[in-house]
Amino acid sequence: MVFGTFDGIHKGHLNFFKQAKNFTKNSFLIVSIARDSNVLKIKGRKPDLVETERLKLIKECNFVDKTILAGKTNYLKHILKESPDIIALGYDQKAYVQNLKKDIKNKGLKIRIIRLKPYKEKIFKNHLLKI
Repeated sequence: MVFGTFDGIHKGHLNFFKQAKNFTKNSFLIVSIARDSNVLKIKGRKPDLVETERLKLIKECNFVDKTILAGKTNYLKHILKESPDIIALGYDQKAYVQNLKKDIKNKGLKIRIIRLKPYKEKIFKNHLLKI
């Protein structure tokens, strides 16, 4: 399972999905799309595409097996529902890692959390990538 806003799709996103999908043999990749209200809270701006458009866009990606909308207030609820074996985080997804690890442990879950590599080592923001 991976998480993100995915406000448009670029080569970095495709690489992110490919890394997650290929981490284990016969994997099933679930992509959790951030809700518009949470993007506004976290990034301080609304996404260019509304959540239903972003959901549809990611559903069309060949590497993705299932696309879901994240929770509006409880980020853990949809993770528990999907029950992934692995959560793959991007190199820049640092803000909530400690809480995620703690919450997963407190629920008694055995979900492995891994960190994926950046698509381009010197580019650290997705708006710098061009398709």
